[in-house]
Amino acid sequence: MKSNRKLLAGSILAAGALLTAAAGISIATAADATTPAAPAAAAPGGHGGWHHHRHHHGGMMLSKLNLTPEQHASVKTIMASAGPQMKSIFQEMHANSLKLRQTQPTDPNYTAVVAQVTQANGSLHSQMITQREAVRAQVYKVLTPAQQTELKALEAQMQANMQARRAAWAAKRGAAAPATSL
Repeated sequence: MKSNRKLLAGSILAAGALLTAAAGISIATAADATTPAAPAAAAPGGHGGWHHHRHHHGGMMLSKLNLTPEQHASVKTIMASAGPQMKSIFQEMHANSLKLRQTQPTDPNYTAVVAQVTQANGSLHSQMITQREAVRAQVYKVLTPAQQTELKALEAQMQANMQARRAAWAAKRGAAAPATSL
């Protein structure tokens, strides 16, 4: 059951990251096209907290690559075309998560529901990885070789930062840091 949770959590995080990377690109493109304004305070219940920050890493990394307007437009088109399918996958995985939470372990069909959701999420996770990597390949084709190298370095730095946070979190709780990521 623990591996199912890891698979589901990883899948949901990956879907959310890809969808919000598209939003980050749109925001970065819109910010380039408008005049800068004073930053507004986050509204209560708005875009504050770690969710908002985490989801824009893809857009933030691409914004550091000094994309040309043509590259911005290409990336935006790639993300927009991938968005509906990724959203659909995410919604299906969310529905499966709800189905599991709504089914009690004492339910006579609990084992069957877990098996069905596990199988469905395995397929959805596979689709998500395929879609995400297709988008990544398309975006790489838009980048110059120097931008590709810079993006690789930014991705490596982000991974190192994530591992350091995990190690710090594990040390704080007195447990060994996880060896692999979700």
